[in-house]
Amino acid sequence: MDEQIRNLQFLRTACALTFLFFLLTWETAAPFFPLFPNTCAERARHGARNLFLGLVNAGITSITIVALWAWTARWVASHGFGVLNLLALAPWTRMLFAIILFDLWMYWWHRANHRLSFFWRFHRTHHSDPKMDVTTAHRFHFGEIFFSSILRVPIILLLGLRLRELVLYETLMFAVVQLHHANVALPGNLDRFLRWFIVTPCIHKVHHSRFQPETDSNYSSLFSWWDRLFRTFKLRADPATISYGLAEFDIPARQTLGGLLKTPLDKTLRRSH
Repeated sequence: MDEQIRNLQFLRTACALTFLFFLLTWETAAPFFPLFPNTCAERARHGARNLFLGLVNAGITSITIVALWAWTARWVASHGFGVLNLLALAPWTRMLFAIILFDLWMYWWHRANHRLSFFWRFHRTHHSDPKMDVTTAHRFHFGEIFFSSILRVPIILLLGLRLRELVLYETLMFAVVQLHHANVALPGNLDRFLRWFIVTPCIHKVHHSRFQPETDSNYSSLFSWWDRLFRTFKLRADPATISYGLAEFDIPARQTLGGLLKTPLDKTLRRSH
């Protein structure tokens, strides 16, 4: 199992880094917003800060959480526990169901991060980025990652997930997450087609709007249909008019690495609904 964990983690990391490099190149060649018009150094500092948080989160997960996921998945498999183990499904059908059901959990987890003040304190670290690009996909407070990772254990039990199913989901999901955070735009017809199935840049730009009714929408991570199903789907006719970030975090000191790490301690709670 340890060798399997290492191989799966390597695959997930290699895919994420390859797609990150591709999207950074795309953003440089054809940015949607001129986020860093004056200096490359500003973009480098912004990206380094966000990617450092991602590196910290990856380290915490690898050291403290992945072994727990693996132990839980092994227990589930040996005891035939969970929804997927109660159904007689062909391997690829089971894999598809695992990905869809786990993505449904991710929708509700993301929504909870907006609706519950305690979780919003941590999630603000992600939404406070006034210059969203592909590196924002890595900009999460380690507290949010810890809670998200721990809460996956009962989901693994409930669904009867195998570790490779979880890792495949994460690999697919994070590729899409990096794409829809990137400072790029897909061709209009392609975005309109893909948004029926996955979250596209046009959809997720709305979610990072500082206008709260838009911030509190478009919670899907991988498959976009959850927002349509649960009536949280919104689009902006002209995405170029969107302004990113949170007004209460426009103070420069709150955009430093130290400021980001202290975000959950800030007494400025989310705006009222």
